[in-house]
Amino acid sequence: MESRKKRQLIFLMTDTTRKDMLGCYGDFRMKTPNLDKLAAEGICYTNAYSCQPVCGPARSAIFTGTFPHTNGMVTNSIAMGDNVKTIGQRLSDAGILCGYIGKWHLDGGDYFGLGRCPEGWDPKYWYDMRCYLRELTAEERIRSRKKETCYEEDMREEFTYGHRCTDRALRFLEEYGDRDFFLTVSYDEPHGPSLSPAPFNTMYQGFQFEDSPAFHDDLEEKPFMQRLWAGEKLKASSEELRKPGRSLAQFLGCNSFADYEIGRILNVVEEKFPDAMVIYTSDHGAMLGAHRLSAKNAAMYREVANIPLIIKGGERGKVVDAPASHIDLAPTVLEYFGEHIPKLMEGKSMLSQIYDTSVKVNDVVYTEFTRYEVDHDGFGGLQLMRGATDGRYKLVIHLLDTDEFYDTETDPYEVDNRIMDPACAHMRNMLHDRILKHMNDTRDLYRGYQWACRPWRPEKKAFWENDGCTRQRENEEYEPRQLDYDTGMEMTEAVRGKKEKD
Repeated sequence: MESRKKRQLIFLMTDTTRKDMLGCYGDFRMKTPNLDKLAAEGICYTNAYSCQPVCGPARSAIFTGTFPHTNGMVTNSIAMGDNVKTIGQRLSDAGILCGYIGKWHLDGGDYFGLGRCPEGWDPKYWYDMRCYLRELTAEERIRSRKKETCYEEDMREEFTYGHRCTDRALRFLEEYGDRDFFLTVSYDEPHGPSLSPAPFNTMYQGFQFEDSPAFHDDLEEKPFMQRLWAGEKLKASSEELRKPGRSLAQFLGCNSFADYEIGRILNVVEEKFPDAMVIYTSDHGAMLGAHRLSAKNAAMYREVANIPLIIKGGERGKVVDAPASHIDLAPTVLEYFGEHIPKLMEGKSMLSQIYDTSVKVNDVVYTEFTRYEVDHDGFGGLQLMRGATDGRYKLVIHLLDTDEFYDTETDPYEVDNRIMDPACAHMRNMLHDRILKHMNDTRDLYRGYQWACRPWRPEKKAFWENDGCTRQRENEEYEPRQLDYDTGMEMTEAVRGKKEKD
């Protein structure tokens, strides 16, 4: 009797890697040979989107299969709900070994985490950023947070968090190579302070982005929040926005360093685990001066929300332009291991598309934003945003601000906000209706008539009951079925019309 192939999946993630920071996405000035090779041997997604372009919320969607508004992590430094289960917990309960090495950012602690292994993951290999800091002396901790450390004579790759994550990943693969496993390696790099040793620390000296309309956006027809976000850069020229500098060079160098560390893992996978599935992505991107903006915030611009996604283990050398989303990764992983996909997951498995790229999983994908960081007063504070794209058209609703609509075929740099253009009404309204339905279907904590009644949609009317339904949570695996308020009995329908009261 022929034994089945082992199910082994290596999930690789970097922090703050823009899509165009990989050579395989078109800018071959970017030195990422290992990820470029992975793309050539697998599938490269061009329209994949983060569920929220902030570290913690983005990761919450990846590892639970539910949007931040559902799992509770609507901002950094807020923990997910106690009844929210990760794919590590679900798989380990099914007898599949799960290892998590690297940045976690889901425990509600500070940037570095609590240093405690969550349920479902192998504690022997647990290694969040607090674990790393515990290995360092007080002096080394301070050095690990300073950009200048890159240029010290004794700076070695062994000092970096990324290198130590890779070392542990290689030990995991050596120890458990004969078992089914799900291994996540989550690099903090190239996120600041962007430490990397020579030659990476200087290989992008003098680099600047090519001029484009994105660097000439005056933001006049954009949300007021974006003009605040731009600050002093609102009057800067394209040349000033793109001026070469050490900070950008160091960031891009660290990105290439992360590719080098990933290459150490991919070399072993190629040699010893040729049948394993490999998934690579980043939690979000960075503006880097485009639209006069920096870092990330409540936006759906391609620089910050349209993330790299590469999958090896199905078709080879293919490019998929159809919309894809982080929300689909958890159900994909579960199906790969032959496990049940829970009702409460809000995405769909991509496995059929991975094996046959002619299959279209999504026609529209969604991105949201609530707040950047609970610890900080700044970064815009509360910014309620919901967005959707079909790959060409993009609608972004800012509940307290001006909305945005782009046709990325005629305006690939997303400069011309056509939210009030009657010629765009059909596609704009279609995406609007999809957002409203999505908010209802996913029990969005922040849903309500305010999202429907926009200045460009006068036919939408406000109703106290909104869409008039009760929508209860269906978590059939880890908690009892919820009860019907009117009967006290187990609900028979999770979604039902509200009864009229006397």
